[in-house]
Amino acid sequence: MIVRLLLAALAAGLIAGLVMTPAQYTKIVPLILEAETYENAPATDDAAEATAAHDHSAHDHGEEASFLGFGRLGNTILANIAAGGGFALLLGGAALVLGLHFPRGREGVVRGLMLGAAAWFAVQLAPGWSLPPELPGFPYVDLMQRQVWWIATVALSAIGLYLMALRPEWVAKAVGVVLIVAPHVYGAPQPADISSDVPAFLASEFTTAALATTLFFWLLLGGLLGFFLSRVEAGDAAARAG
Repeated sequence: MIVRLLLAALAAGLIAGLVMTPAQYTKIVPLILEAETYENAPATDDAAEATAAHDHSAHDHGEEASFLGFGRLGNTILANIAAGGGFALLLGGAALVLGLHFPRGREGVVRGLMLGAAAWFAVQLAPGWSLPPELPGFPYVDLMQRQVWWIATVALSAIGLYLMALRPEWVAKAVGVVLIVAPHVYGAPQPADISSDVPAFLASEFTTAALATTLFFWLLLGGLLGFFLSRVEAGDAAARAG
């Protein structure tokens, strides 16, 4: 059953990753390209202008290759497939550890959707409260600090959701709430200077689009995983009965 579960998870991740790409190109990628125009805007002093002029040709050729050679698109597809497969394996492993079952039919898909929604909350929404998705050109924050805070937030949020949703004790539910809130009380790492050439409305649009797109991805991944796992469980049940 383990092998079939892994194959089901990989199939769900592959499909979700592929479908995620056109969803990203609908809104997210255009916003990134627009933000890059502010990030690469020419400086006002003469020395910076000279440097920008020196690099301008190479930059233009890089952008052209990205579009005509499908460099950006190809990298996006590969990254989405890899992420989809990895996240699907994590979801499948979590379902196995928690002893979740996916009955064949609509109920199995609904349970998968609920699992995907919970994963979106832990991986995307909870960290995004204090550390929202950022466009190019925003002030730099130490990457290691961001990663440590993000990983801790995801882990605590996942544990908190488990305690709130699957444990009957009110004390466990209260602890779950505390775990979810704790990283935000502690605070995410922030840049010393928050000024940026990227307009605030663009950043707001990007955050909304990123959260909406990832919600679509996680629901699709969860629904597909629930569908495939329900087939796996039905096949195993038929084999035991035979």
